[in-house]
Amino acid sequence: MLVQQVSVFVENKKGRLAGVTDVLAKNNIDICAISIADTTNFGILRMIADKPELATEKLKEAGYTVSTTQVIAIEVADRPGGLNEILMILRDNDISIEYLYSFVRRPTENALILFRVEETERALEVLKQSGVKIVCQDEIYSLQ
Repeated sequence: MLVQQVSVFVENKKGRLAGVTDVLAKNNIDICAISIADTTNFGILRMIADKPELATEKLKEAGYTVSTTQVIAIEVADRPGGLNEILMILRDNDISIEYLYSFVRRPTENALILFRVEETERALEVLKQSGVKIVCQDEIYSLQ
């Protein structure tokens, strides 16, 4: 029920992000969700790509430092307080969130949010028991 995320370390210089997306475009790899966290000298681009193994391979071949991580994708009610309900479930179960970002495509009226948490398996169980819809990797790739 986890989704493979590709993380790329990118120098904080003009054109470096375009270099990453150029590699992906030339290899027909679609970015489904993306987030960038930056510091003065570098940034971490986190993304869900439709071909994560190929993305990792091609980006490494192009000289980028790349890693993969498993994240949780869930549906969240797209209304005021929707995200808060999920955050309260995690807080009440003492599960820390490392980061989160939203998903570009939506199959329903719900938002899709990607979470990286400290205790992934426990978080999955808590969310399932709370009736939260977990979205698997194949579902994400099939969204149009």
